[in-house]
Amino acid sequence: MLKLHNVKAGYGRVTILEDINIEVAQGEVVTILGSNGAGKTTTLRAISGLIPVDSGKIWFDGIDITPLPAHEIVNHGITLIPEARQLFPHMSVLDNLMLGAYRQAARDVAHEQLEEVLKLFPRVKERLGQQAGTLSGGEQQMVAIARGMMANPKLLMFDEPSLGLAPLLVKQVFETIDKIVDLGKTVLIVEQNVFHTLKIADRGYVIENGQIVISDTGEALLKDPHVKKAYLGI
Repeated sequence: MLKLHNVKAGYGRVTILEDINIEVAQGEVVTILGSNGAGKTTTLRAISGLIPVDSGKIWFDGIDITPLPAHEIVNHGITLIPEARQLFPHMSVLDNLMLGAYRQAARDVAHEQLEEVLKLFPRVKERLGQQAGTLSGGEQQMVAIARGMMANPKLLMFDEPSLGLAPLLVKQVFETIDKIVDLGKTVLIVEQNVFHTLKIADRGYVIENGQIVISDTGEALLKDPHVKKAYLGI
């Protein structure tokens, strides 16, 4: 479904990613591991069209999306749930959700999709009339994920969904992601909770200094000596 081939990208004259090669098949859960500043978020931003690709190619469903702007990439079915949620705080939860149905394919089924999303997020359903900025951090993260689901995406990308949340809320976020995975969604996830992420991931990539240094199944990465030492503290 998704293929990055020798992707080089960064910010202005600063190169972050060097020759990144990643593949995600339909129905897979794939994770990108790495320390802060390694290039994980930059990879998601390059896929989303939020930063330009300096060289290399990104294909999605067989289409070269490398030169496309972000809104056209969304229309192809890629949705990013960004770090720190980035909701519209003075708008209602419902309005935030409906903004998620941006692409035409999602607009056409927005009301049906809303019903499905609210079944998955009963707490969000209780908060539809509230301003998003008045919700707790955990509730805001649920709204951010629900907004992403409203796009009816083919590929759902998560950037640090548990960042800044209390342990109990982290557990709730991962339970939600588990449910999304059970729906058969294709997922690419960047997450600091390495252990839980590798438990649900089919495959994973370890990125260090902007380069992929290890790629393997989630199960194998859990047992990998370098991963255990560097990211699991074992």
